[in-house]
Amino acid sequence: MQIQIPYGKTTLTAHIPDPYPVEVVEGPNPAPAAEPRRAVEQALDNLLGDVCWEAFRGAKTVAIAVNDKTRPVPHEHLLPPLMERLAALGIPDSAITFYVAVGTHPPMTPDEFPGILPAEILARYGVVSHDAENEALLTHLGETARRTPLWSNRAYVESDVKIVVGNIEPHQFAGFSGGVKTAAIGLSGLKTINANHTLMTNPASLLGTYETNPARQDIEEIGAKIGVHLALNAILNHQRHIVTALAGDPRRVVQAGLEVSRRTCQVAVAKKYGLIISSPGGHPKDINVYQAQKGLAHAMPIARPGGTVILAAACPEGSGSPHYEEWALGKKTYAEVIEKFNAEGFHIGPHKAYQIARDASQVRLMTCTDMDHDLARALLLNPVPDLQTAVDLGLEHLRPGEPVGILLHAVSTIPYVESQ
Repeated sequence: MQIQIPYGKTTLTAHIPDPYPVEVVEGPNPAPAAEPRRAVEQALDNLLGDVCWEAFRGAKTVAIAVNDKTRPVPHEHLLPPLMERLAALGIPDSAITFYVAVGTHPPMTPDEFPGILPAEILARYGVVSHDAENEALLTHLGETARRTPLWSNRAYVESDVKIVVGNIEPHQFAGFSGGVKTAAIGLSGLKTINANHTLMTNPASLLGTYETNPARQDIEEIGAKIGVHLALNAILNHQRHIVTALAGDPRRVVQAGLEVSRRTCQVAVAKKYGLIISSPGGHPKDINVYQAQKGLAHAMPIARPGGTVILAAACPEGSGSPHYEEWALGKKTYAEVIEKFNAEGFHIGPHKAYQIARDASQVRLMTCTDMDHDLARALLLNPVPDLQTAVDLGLEHLRPGEPVGILLHAVSTIPYVESQ
């Protein structure tokens, strides 16, 4: 059978011989909204929770947090109706600023803004990129119940109205993205993000959970302390078209959205696979290793211990994190990565090396990638020349008749073994 999987802005193909059945692990692909802009307008007409537009009338400053280039948010549909609502309240363009919520990713430069925001937005409103390591930009807001110190973007926090825009989709340890997360993580300082991400080691910080997820509930508390007023979120299908949109109180938006997301993302399989081919979903999900790692994490719930996972990730921007890369280089084994990470304590950047080592130490990992193979080897990603080579090597460990699992959009899929 010929398989074709997303890879960067293109696809990869390989042949799997007939003795090995191919099982595509994919949730339903819901039809897109017939009129995406109308879907957004309806969400803005029907705000969830105790939120009303009139409360924002007379605001002197409005701050809108948007995701960076690593998140495929359909701003061209989400933002124009939102801006019309703000204009109808008498809020001038000069009072509105967009904050690019990069989290610990490198700050975006103005010449990169057209890649994430429509031209009409850039022409009318101010846009700035957050920088988690620039303490002059931050203000301290105390700490959460889980002892996360809260440092957040001062200008955003001090704005009269604070809005977040993004997608609701599965997240490997925060359960789901969406809601306040764009600001709570994307516009926080390094100390805050580091402390929150430490919670990923808690056994309850699981893919696809919310109320019981300590990392996600810490994020909710951060968002509450920041004082986020309104969330506008979309749920997308595999083609990244809007299926539905929700707006209103950030917590209510996520609670309503995750039920829709679960129906489209959760997929049961009969048993774990000895060979999985996992694509994060193509660009920008595989823009760098920092993002593409999630393709490995999402494969692990259905990977047989000692089996093979082939990660197909273009990674045109390499590792995606100097902190991750600098820490990981020189370490020769997964065991060494895990031992040194545990000895040094949790740190953002090195945590990515730990996540890869934690999972890859339980399977045979091979990576199809465009990034420099010497760097990929140094990061313990085990690069292979091409997908067919990886498939042939993986099949050597399977019995004829044993199925091969394919994750076409791993980052937006929540796979699980039915009996579990």
